[in-house]
Amino acid sequence: MSLRLFERMTTLVKADAHGVLDALEERSLLLRQHLRDAELALQRKRARLEGRAREEERLAEALRRQDEELGRLEEDVALALSGGRDDLARFALRRLLPRRREREALAAALADAREERARLAQQLAGQERAFEELRSRVRARLAAPEAPREEALGAAIPADDQEVEIELLRRRQGLPGGGGAQRAAAQPGEASR
Repeated sequence: MSLRLFERMTTLVKADAHGVLDALEERSLLLRQHLRDAELALQRKRARLEGRAREEERLAEALRRQDEELGRLEEDVALALSGGRDDLARFALRRLLPRRREREALAAALADAREERARLAQQLAGQERAFEELRSRVRARLAAPEAPREEALGAAIPADDQEVEIELLRRRQGLPGGGGAQRAAAQPGEASR
């Protein structure tokens, strides 16, 4: 009867050991997946930063064209006034004034785009440093020797009551594997107590 109990306990311990190994393998898969997710998030942020840079270039070009148009309109107003043609000056001013407001809006949008791009670049630089640190920690964890896994395996399998009772009986009777004879030899004073 005790042999069958011992066989059942051995089977349970093996099943627990396999479960722990599966959990450790699952953790390494999760670590790799989290690393891939972090890398994808960085790629999305890089793409967003590149998009902001293109938007900044587009706004700067629009502002340059707007400045050229305003310059031409200013010349038209000056020419009309120097020629005594107030009607033509009014016509040029009607075109000039809305373009000035558009230019102000473009300049504000360009300033916002530059500020946003600078903020994103700073965030990205910090996140890239954190990602590199994370990547090195994950690689170190995955490349760690198998000994820590064995330690985790031993620590992860709790002893049940029957196993404790059998070990206690072995130690009381000084059977091999029980450690009773070794302890008695190591501590002769305690054996007489």
